[in-house]
Amino acid sequence: MADSIPLNSMRKGSKKVAYYNTPRHSRYSLEDEPSNLDEMPLMMSEEGFENDESDYHTLPRARANQRQRGLGWLLMGGWKILCGSCCDCLARMCRRTKELKARTVWLGHPEKCEEKYPKNAIKNQKYNFFTFVPGVLYQQFKFFLNLYFLVVACSQFVPSLKIGYLYTYWAPLGFVMAVTMVREAVDEVRRYQRDKEMNSQLYSKLTVRGSCFIRTDQLDGETDWKLKVAVVCTQRLPALGDLFSINAYVYAQKPQLDIHSFEGNFTREDGDPQIHESLSIDHTLWASTIVASGTVIGVVIYTGKETRSVLNTSSPKNKVGLLDLELNRLTKALFLAQVVLSIVMVALQGFVGPWFRNLFRFIVLFSYIIPISLRVNLDMGKSAYGWMIMKDENIPGTVVRTSTIPEELGRLVYLLTDKTGTLTQNEMIFKRLHLGTVSYGTDTMDEIQSHIGQSYAQPSSQTQQSNSSNSSSPSRKPQPAQAPKAAAPKVRRSVSSRIHEAVKAIALCHNVTPVYESRANGETESTAAEADQDFSDDNRTYQASSPDEVALVRWTESVGLTLVNRDLTSLQLKTPAGQVLTYYILQIFPFTSESKRMGIIIREETTGDITFYMKGADVAMASIVQYNDWLEEECGNMAREGLRTLVVAKKSLSEEQYTDFENRYNQAKLSIHDRALKVSAVVESLEREMELLCLTGVEDQLQADVRPTLELLRNAGIKIWMLTGDKLETATCIAKSSHLVSRSQDIHVFRSVSNRGEAHLELNAFRRKHDCALVISGDSLEVCLRYYEHEFVELACQCPAVVCCRCSPTQKAQIVHLLKQHTANRTCAIGDGGNDVSMIQAADCGIGIEGKEGKQASLAADFSITQFKHIGRLLMVHGRNSYKRSAALGQFVMHRGMIISTMQAVFSSIFYFASVPLYQGFLMVGYSTIYTMFPVFSLVLDQDVKPEMALLYPELYKDLTKGRSLSFKTFLIWVLISIYQGGILMYGALVMFESEFVHVVAISFTALILTELLMVALNIRTWHWLMVLAEFLSLGCYIASLAFLNEYFDLGFITTPAFLWKVSVITVVSCLPLYIIKYLKRKFSPPSYSKLSS
Repeated sequence: MADSIPLNSMRKGSKKVAYYNTPRHSRYSLEDEPSNLDEMPLMMSEEGFENDESDYHTLPRARANQRQRGLGWLLMGGWKILCGSCCDCLARMCRRTKELKARTVWLGHPEKCEEKYPKNAIKNQKYNFFTFVPGVLYQQFKFFLNLYFLVVACSQFVPSLKIGYLYTYWAPLGFVMAVTMVREAVDEVRRYQRDKEMNSQLYSKLTVRGSCFIRTDQLDGETDWKLKVAVVCTQRLPALGDLFSINAYVYAQKPQLDIHSFEGNFTREDGDPQIHESLSIDHTLWASTIVASGTVIGVVIYTGKETRSVLNTSSPKNKVGLLDLELNRLTKALFLAQVVLSIVMVALQGFVGPWFRNLFRFIVLFSYIIPISLRVNLDMGKSAYGWMIMKDENIPGTVVRTSTIPEELGRLVYLLTDKTGTLTQNEMIFKRLHLGTVSYGTDTMDEIQSHIGQSYAQPSSQTQQSNSSNSSSPSRKPQPAQAPKAAAPKVRRSVSSRIHEAVKAIALCHNVTPVYESRANGETESTAAEADQDFSDDNRTYQASSPDEVALVRWTESVGLTLVNRDLTSLQLKTPAGQVLTYYILQIFPFTSESKRMGIIIREETTGDITFYMKGADVAMASIVQYNDWLEEECGNMAREGLRTLVVAKKSLSEEQYTDFENRYNQAKLSIHDRALKVSAVVESLEREMELLCLTGVEDQLQADVRPTLELLRNAGIKIWMLTGDKLETATCIAKSSHLVSRSQDIHVFRSVSNRGEAHLELNAFRRKHDCALVISGDSLEVCLRYYEHEFVELACQCPAVVCCRCSPTQKAQIVHLLKQHTANRTCAIGDGGNDVSMIQAADCGIGIEGKEGKQASLAADFSITQFKHIGRLLMVHGRNSYKRSAALGQFVMHRGMIISTMQAVFSSIFYFASVPLYQGFLMVGYSTIYTMFPVFSLVLDQDVKPEMALLYPELYKDLTKGRSLSFKTFLIWVLISIYQGGILMYGALVMFESEFVHVVAISFTALILTELLMVALNIRTWHWLMVLAEFLSLGCYIASLAFLNEYFDLGFITTPAFLWKVSVITVVSCLPLYIIKYLKRKFSPPSYSKLSS
């Protein structure tokens, strides 16, 4: 583990601390080098052997570092990487990195703290007051387009390079920067307000019994209510104020990433002798967790940037859309063409005179080939798309928090989703009880209720059962209850007895605590519960370590056996007749991911009988229970129905058996070496030949329309990965029930691996599988990425679905980075908890669900929705429209610049290659603004297919991921169109003008405006009334402005019929062939969407 963790955000190449403090094998051990590693020639990363142990948590770098870094690399983008690295180095030098250390915190004496710790506040802002302007300018001018225009605008301060008026260059650039800064400022203010709202909330809640339950779903994705225990010695204080009068302190380890462990000590010095108490994860409440009941008084150990939730969250980064990167590459190609054209012009001049100055003048003269209005139009278009998304009545409550990447919604290939609260509602419902010979479903639960009522209505029945189990050796077969005088048939009595035993076991074997809400007169829950034993059903709620257990206990309540009270040593059940039965808890064995089962040993108060109850997954319980021929089959049947199964069993213990077990168990717990192994061995000695009572089936309710939404996304070609912090069995069950994995599809569960040899063998086994879904745990994933990163990602990407369980927040973000690096495809992450923030921020497009789990993911996301099903319309409709519209808008704006640059080139070549502008002053400004801006921008309203069609045929989405709407092919088509139309307009005007040069300007410029308006009409696929208005408005503005353009036009000439017919002829020649080509193409080779529309 690294010695220190820098407080600044983790970057590529920085050392990261392990998320799990599990023991790891040395990579130099013999078992890491088994002889059978040559079964498949997997590529072994030498990086795994050379780097420090913690390096495998960083992003993959080996292959990237092996690339040749020559002049080509420098010119093709290496310069930007070098500049970014230099900026990062400067930032790290300016920002002091504070080493994280262990600390001692004194109770009630903050002045004894030697160091100052971070402010306890959430911060999602990208900038502060001082870094806003330079930060925004850097983000803008790192794009070639803006940097290019800054250089061109600055060149106009040099007299020998000046082409036109300064405002024709600086006004557009200033407008672009102003719009960008206003947009970023609005986003920053919104982030500040959201952070302020979150920071104003404070949780301060503990129980007087020395324990409480907390919810950690915002931290690790698990909605299990975890039991936390208070420090023992502080529970003996007479009053809360005494906490500040004792001389005590807490020593805690340094901040680290691992959310599943904590090491510390509590020391009280004013006692004789001093009291030392060890502290573990059971004593801690992390930030971003919620106290579920009671009140808590605690000592704050970590704050701000040092909390586990913040350490597991990456700092927010500026996201750049793929379309912006593609347009940036196209502008570089245009610049190259501009330089080549300028060199050709100077060469045709013969390199005479100050040719270098003329070269730069030509570069400035052709600068409109790269239009500055491109950024303005695209940014305004993005804002329009965001407004349309938020106004869509079909996805109410959707919020666009990052307005720069709406086109990303139309380019996604991988969707990485959380499980709890995203795909599921995390509300469990009891569905099935199977006793081997008889099965009860939701429609036959009244029969069970009747059996329970009859069972507890006969006082002698319980006595008989108790006596039958209170023997020297465990009873292997349940003894039927003694029949009353009006006896039912023997089979009926047997079923009734089995139902009674099963329901009783379910009501006792759990970790559930009933909670009674505070009364109106201010009584606390414990006071209300203990004062007169008033266990009212009206205000009772249940806390549990698993939502499955809550569902089971609620079910036993519904059939008549109610859990009414529980503390650390006992629990009480209320029978249908109102009698309260007390059971003492002797031992409890909590559920772990390794054991896959939990157990409890209880003693009944009235009879003194000791019973060991156990429940767990079928794979763990099959070898524990007595032989049977139905368990495996029925578990499979329930799993196919999407139910989560638990096997329930019991074993009666004599007093001697329990005493012997207790002695061995306590001795094992005191062992210094291999304590966990010895403890589990003692417990397993009890887990033999247990009586199988029943099999239960619980359903986790899915979010609304999850199944059709996932099917829609799959048909759209989007690969779905589920990343969850939950258990493997739960994740697998939800993957099946949500149809993330189809019923006909095989599932390959990647077995647990701990070293290179095991990982190699398991990867070989996985490679032999075809078209199967992959289920893998976070620990196994960690090992695979350490040694076989490239191979694992390559195999996983071929799977139709991937489920990663027991993932830490950092691992989720790491998986996103791996997909982005290895596949070069666009990724989207969706989640609803604080543990999903890193994943959301790492993805190209982050979507947060605002629900009952909180707002942290929603606030950190680029897009916020209220239900998972809304993602279908968000991607299929708005993603499609945003990408298609921006692609058309960007290319048309470039066409608008290329056509006027072509006219300038023709003009200069005819007039002796003079570097003189064709159009000056207001004509150039008006051309890119009021004369053509509204029709061109109206393309943001265009759509190729109706929303209903896009949702009905999600296969149309696949074409978007190929990027065919904006590619070098489409760009070259627009270049050819621009050259053709520019040449026709300029040569036509030169051929048809009569005597004065001003006539050439009037004819060509008017024909140019009309051509642009007609080209907009040519590219529109679905007309909107605002498009028609924009066309006529622009034409009206141009005609009205002719009266004021006497400086550029001959007003007498433009009112003659000769002017009108010449302009009309040139316009028709420039546009008519394109209309004909479009008609023929749509007739003989129509696009896929037009076939569906027809």
